[in-house]
Amino acid sequence: MTPITERRAAFRALHQSGCFALPNPWDGGTALRLERAGFKAIASTSAGAAWALGKEDGEMSVDEVLEHLRFLCNVTNLPVNADFEAGFADTAAGVGANVTRCIATGVAGLSIEDRNGASLYTLDEAVERIKAARAAIDRSGQNVVLVGRCEAYLMKTLNMGEVIARLRAYSVAGADCLYAPGLKEIDDIARVVKSVDKPVNANLTATGLSIADMAAVGVRRVSVGAALARATYAAFNGFVELLRDKGKLP
Repeated sequence: MTPITERRAAFRALHQSGCFALPNPWDGGTALRLERAGFKAIASTSAGAAWALGKEDGEMSVDEVLEHLRFLCNVTNLPVNADFEAGFADTAAGVGANVTRCIATGVAGLSIEDRNGASLYTLDEAVERIKAARAAIDRSGQNVVLVGRCEAYLMKTLNMGEVIARLRAYSVAGADCLYAPGLKEIDDIARVVKSVDKPVNANLTATGLSIADMAAVGVRRVSVGAALARATYAAFNGFVELLRDKGKLP
């Protein structure tokens, strides 16, 4: 297996220039298929991982998530970026403690969201949580990329100006990469890229765009969230219905 330090260095280097795809597997088989397909890195998906356990997105415990991340890091040679949700803690100190545990799984990067259940943390609270994650990474001495995520467009609660203000604050707090999932229009994505001073992650799902389109406006990395898992389960459901209703497979 490729040493974790080498994977982390390679992942950091991917953020320096260009644009790379960051697909999201949810188990060992999908991680290995993505590795064989030639991708340079992968990211976990909280929804896909939960569905594989018969749970809904957000229902996995921190221990289950850490075990999942450890498994992904051990089954593939690729750098793994962790969808670490909101850090699985009510306090900034708790986020820092859990980030320390997350680093120990072998991940090359991890994201911290500003979502608090059905709402967002206040900006001050969200900044303190990013600072705590940054401090935990710095204490570890490990070359782990920190992603600051603003969930507003998934929740339809903030305008673009407020989203950009949050992303800028997360950058100042120590995030290495910034991400506002839910943006669908290329002009909005381009505005985010131009408005911040760190590499930007964009999600390809339901945009009708291509990675080339994202690259053209300066996006550094392109993920797909739960799209691969959702498509796989949709195909599975179709096969099951055909087997149940017609007694055959395609």
